[in-house]
Amino acid sequence: MKTILRFLMFVLLCPFLLSRVCAVEYRKVEHSGKWLIVCTVDPALERLDLFFQDEQGAVLHTFARLEAMLRGRGERLVFGMNAGMFHPGFAPVGLFVAEGRERTPLSTVAGEGNFFLKPNGVFALTDAGAVVVEAARWPGLAGKARLATQSGPMLVIDGNLHPAFRAGSDSRLFRNGVGITPDRKIAFVISMEAVNFYEFATLFRDVLKCRNALFLDGTISALHAPELKRSDAPFPLGPLLGVTEKMAKP
Repeated sequence: MKTILRFLMFVLLCPFLLSRVCAVEYRKVEHSGKWLIVCTVDPALERLDLFFQDEQGAVLHTFARLEAMLRGRGERLVFGMNAGMFHPGFAPVGLFVAEGRERTPLSTVAGEGNFFLKPNGVFALTDAGAVVVEAARWPGLAGKARLATQSGPMLVIDGNLHPAFRAGSDSRLFRNGVGITPDRKIAFVISMEAVNFYEFATLFRDVLKCRNALFLDGTISALHAPELKRSDAPFPLGPLLGVTEKMAKP
C-alpha cells in the first residue's frame, strides 16, 4: 500500500518537478552598492534561441510580438533579453547566427562607441556548449554555432577586466550582459540601477566567477521574466534572446 501511495505522489508531483528543473533561475544580487538581477540558463536543459524577424520578415521589436509569434507555434517565452546592438534600421551590428545560419558576418572594422571598444566579443551556443569569446578568436569556432551574437566591449577576458574600465568612472547606465559560469551555465545579468563598466564587469568576475563575459547593451537593456512579473518595453528592440518551451496541450 505504501509503495502504491509513493508511486501516486510521484506521478502527481512529476510535472511540477520537471517544470522547476527546466525553469530559468533568477536571483537579486547586491554588488558595489547596486542591485542587479542574475538570470541563469542551463543550455543542457533549456532551449535558447535568437530572434529578429517574424514569419513575414518584419522586425519583432518587442517581447509581446515575439510571444505572439511563438504562440502560433505552440510555444511560450519563459525568458527574454535584448541580444546586442543594432543599426538605425534595427539590423544586428556584427555577427548574427540564428538556427545555425549566419545572417550577418563578423565585424572587425574600427569605429566609435561601445561596440568598437576592442576587444569586443561573441556570445554563442556551439557544439561544445555556451561560449563567450573575443571576436578575434571567433574564426576558430565559426561553423560550429547554432546561435551567435556579436557585441562589445568584452567585460571579462580570461579572468581579467577589459583594460579600458576604471573604478571611478562616472559613466553610469542601466546595462545588461552575459557570461559563462564555472559549471558551464549562462549568466544573463541586467542592472536595476545605473552602473559603470567597472562595477558591472567585477560582478561577473568576482561574484559569478565568469572567466569571460560580454556587454550586450546599455540604455535599452530589457528583460522578459514572467516569474518576476516583468516584461520591459523601453524602446523598439533589435535582436532578442529567448528561452522557449512547448505549451501544454489542452
